[in-house]
Amino acid sequence: MPSLAPTAKAASSIKPSKLTGLRTVSIVGTGSYLPKKVLSNADLEKMVETSDEWITTRTGICERRIAALDECTSDLGAEAARKAIQNAGISADDIDLIICATITPDMPFPCTSALIQARIEASRAACFDIEAACSGFIFALEIARQFVMSGTYQTVLAVASEKLSSIVDWKDRNTCVLFGDGAGAAILQHRSGSKGILASSLGANGKHGELLCMPAGGAKNPSSLATVNSGMHFLKMSGREVYKHAILAMQQAAKAALAGSGLKMENLACIIPHQANIRIIEGLAERLRVPIEKFFINLNKYGNMSAASAAVALDEGARQGRFQRGDFILIIAFGAGLTWGATVLEW
Repeated sequence: MPSLAPTAKAASSIKPSKLTGLRTVSIVGTGSYLPKKVLSNADLEKMVETSDEWITTRTGICERRIAALDECTSDLGAEAARKAIQNAGISADDIDLIICATITPDMPFPCTSALIQARIEASRAACFDIEAACSGFIFALEIARQFVMSGTYQTVLAVASEKLSSIVDWKDRNTCVLFGDGAGAAILQHRSGSKGILASSLGANGKHGELLCMPAGGAKNPSSLATVNSGMHFLKMSGREVYKHAILAMQQAAKAALAGSGLKMENLACIIPHQANIRIIEGLAERLRVPIEKFFINLNKYGNMSAASAAVALDEGARQGRFQRGDFILIIAFGAGLTWGATVLEW
């Protein structure tokens, strides 16, 4: 297997304290939204050849949320954004920029962030989307950080929103049991007296992009009757291969981000991993030599929500008191691309 070690081109690890004249950037508010419909493992037993025991044992997932047919990715994202705005104690008019991380946009264009902007009435905000799959929220945080750190913008809204139920093949028991819908959001600003985001490590290896992809719908395989009939608009995943790459890449990203922050594992109050599979999280904990109790885990309730997983977990962890103001936390993810990333921050 080719080395996934971060390189100068594939990853970054930055200590803001060494960048003279640039401001620290903190997450000052979070929010999340989960659709009302719950799809349990027992429900899936009626749809495909599987069982609650099989799913739970291999993935740790017990249920997931499914958006309504008329509920779009922008709807989920707007609800999470409203909660983040309220939590931060600001108004939508304060937002200078909206970044939306998603692989399930409402449509190819306009960007989903612009649709969220309209729904929350943030008329001053510039908007764009990014696509880094399950790593998307971490990428969005780092991009937002750069805008605020440089002084270009004062307030940035980072949203991660996914309606994966729209691209899942509900006849494929190997994938349909894994994914759910949801959205999370964060408000980033400079906060006096806080170190905020200390360092990030981002990486990618496009040589393995075929391991997790949706083959059709883009310029390579434009939508047609043939692509639809061939099931090419559904998510495709080589689960075992993705598993092999995920643990190593996240381990290396975590170590790179920690090295950039000047902290050690024992300094962390909480680790928020991508909520893909309990075996991946357990494997990562073992590699990092960190007790599993230090990880915030909610995949049993929501499954894998791609970019939204880490964002929702961050918001839930904050609301449940898993970390307090001044605590150091690590957010880490791995996804299609292949992409990976880690962020160390002071809450």
